[in-house]
Amino acid sequence: MTTALVFAYHDVGVRCLQVLLDGGVEIPLVVTHTDSASENIWFGSVAELARSRGIPVVTPEDANTSSQVMAAAGERPDFVFSFYYRNMLKQPLLDAARLGALNMHGSLLPKYRGRAPVNWAVIRGEKKTGATLHYMEARPDTGDIVDQEAVAILPDDTATDVFNKVTSAAGNVMQRSLGPLIAGTAPRKAQDPALASYFGRRTPEDGRIDWREPAAQVHDLVRGVAPPYPGALTTIAGEPARVLRTSMETGAGPHARPCIYVRDGQCFAQCGDGRVLRILELEWRGQTFDGRRVPDALRGNPLPLTPEPAETQ
Repeated sequence: MTTALVFAYHDVGVRCLQVLLDGGVEIPLVVTHTDSASENIWFGSVAELARSRGIPVVTPEDANTSSQVMAAAGERPDFVFSFYYRNMLKQPLLDAARLGALNMHGSLLPKYRGRAPVNWAVIRGEKKTGATLHYMEARPDTGDIVDQEAVAILPDDTATDVFNKVTSAAGNVMQRSLGPLIAGTAPRKAQDPALASYFGRRTPEDGRIDWREPAAQVHDLVRGVAPPYPGALTTIAGEPARVLRTSMETGAGPHARPCIYVRDGQCFAQCGDGRVLRILELEWRGQTFDGRRVPDALRGNPLPLTPEPAETQ
């Protein structure tokens, strides 16, 4: 019987844990996170899945110092798996696995190592990303690749749309890889460090719009932080606003500088390159406006959109 100590969270954690269970892997312990009251929990629960199958679940602050986790590691499982677990596992836990410690990462490694890889890929206008199963090392996301699967990022996909694709890809990769891993025949391909890129953790303030940027870049930011993430932040007439959904328009706008305006009953924003975004969903003054309903305060003269990041430096 193959055994695995599993560290998992989020939808990728649920999907990959299910693959292990369906594959008959014995799991003595699942390590996950306690859901934060400050976070919008829109994804599946690893803890619920594990408990429904009678598997003990723990949520330590630091798995590397948890006596329960270290006791399970001391039983020398065949594998240690990390599926969207948010904390780094130190070498003693990695060394506990007889056949290997592996992580499922939400990008096509070696690109987009680090945090929030799906959000970063959308924000930076990538046309594809994916899921990668790789061996864990002391440095994050650097180990040999077992398998990966690409997914397309369409022009209006939000980060959530892409994350759903990546979750499916992660399940496919895990399903393909489990048998070869158990048999000892899974491939190992070294990552090329010359192709690597690394991105850090994001905060809501990282989603603040700089309207001096080209419209395509603003559109990518809006897509990359769209709900259930915090949304793209700005101010309109001195009041905070969130731009939740946009679409690219063709051609140049009618104004001399970045501004927000209404035309033919629809709301638009002209950006730093003169091109225009149609604002499909906007939260402002305590109300949410969609493409069929725009704020009365925006009708009439256009309101300037200032380059806020420069003003706050």
